[in-house]
Amino acid sequence: MLLKNITHPDCASLDYYEKNGGYQALKHVLHDYVPDQVIATVKASKLRGRGGAGFPTGLKWSFVPKDDGKAHYLCCNADEGEPGTFKDRLLMEQDPHRVIEGMIIAAYAIDARIAYIYIRGEYGLAIARIAQAIKAAYAKGYLGHNISGSDFSLDIYVHKGAGAYICGEETALLESIEGRRGQPKLKPPFPAVEGLYQCPTVINNVETFVCVAHIFAKGVDWFTSIGPEDAPGPRLFGLSGQLKKPGLYELPMGLSLRELVFDYGGGPITGPFKAVIPGGVSAPMIPLAGLDVKMNFADLAAADSMMGSAAVIALDQSASIPVVARRIAEFFSHESCGKCTPCREGLHWASKILNRIEQGQGRPGDVEQLEALCGGIYGNSFCALGVGASWAISATLKHFRHEYDALIIQHTIPVSNRSS
Repeated sequence: MLLKNITHPDCASLDYYEKNGGYQALKHVLHDYVPDQVIATVKASKLRGRGGAGFPTGLKWSFVPKDDGKAHYLCCNADEGEPGTFKDRLLMEQDPHRVIEGMIIAAYAIDARIAYIYIRGEYGLAIARIAQAIKAAYAKGYLGHNISGSDFSLDIYVHKGAGAYICGEETALLESIEGRRGQPKLKPPFPAVEGLYQCPTVINNVETFVCVAHIFAKGVDWFTSIGPEDAPGPRLFGLSGQLKKPGLYELPMGLSLRELVFDYGGGPITGPFKAVIPGGVSAPMIPLAGLDVKMNFADLAAADSMMGSAAVIALDQSASIPVVARRIAEFFSHESCGKCTPCREGLHWASKILNRIEQGQGRPGDVEQLEALCGGIYGNSFCALGVGASWAISATLKHFRHEYDALIIQHTIPVSNRSS
């Protein structure tokens, strides 16, 4: 359902969207629901955020204070900077009105009269399509004052990011919108109580808002009939890496990781799989022996990994795990905002050690030093960037220690003593 209309040549137009039932759910909500009923419906759907953390969406909305006398804000996190993730871009480019309809419903639920879409600056087409859709929605009365003849009004603004991964973290995103350097803020207070301009704010992912629009168009029973009971609804899985059939797949959660990479991804390109990253590079990789794990929040957590953004990256036998770890470390070291010492310094030194190992200058004790660095970062960084990076690197050390040892031993034995 999330990808139903994306191949049609007019999929981004308002006329096409309306002809296929677009904005009918919004009209129904504005005229037949009070805000608390909207929140209760989303709670009943058991929708969990599609951005990475998987927090229950309706519960998040319910944290916004009522009758507090403050302005309320809504933000759509469309930064999508996690390597391996490309689902939100397609939704914004090919189904922008669905994103907007879901946002308007969410804004009505929390009594927000101003909303922002924070889009990754490199997404030129997505920015253009969203901007066109917003303009068309204003022209038809779906945005602005007294939407569709109701008492509710909403303005939506597009805010372009400037290539900072850290601004995918919700408080850093809010800092960026306010014109400050994108750095995470201490929580609590959480954004639902004190967010944008110190006012209650809800931040959700693009795919989450698309699911909201579908829930009110097709009903809670339809949504909960898909996938596992504790994590229902369709989910977009971005399959990439060393696969025969990479692409974006809409599937229920609860399938095994093995089914995803073999039945849908077509299997490895060369030789057997070595490991699969289940949720973007900050999700710890799972080795071949663990691929029967179910792709849902609880089972992946039990396997010492996470669903994350559902960006599935497959690695076959041609991949060097220390090289993969080096690329992960370099990315996160570069994207660290520098606010806290564990992340800023720890990832820098992890990157240097991994580079040294890859270049044939590894030393005995390097693996232990990496383990110590990751242990010092995990649980001690200011935000989840350091946690995810250290967790991902630690998984490579846990499951593929032999590859590190082979590189270090190979390059520390004197040439004259090596066997031919």
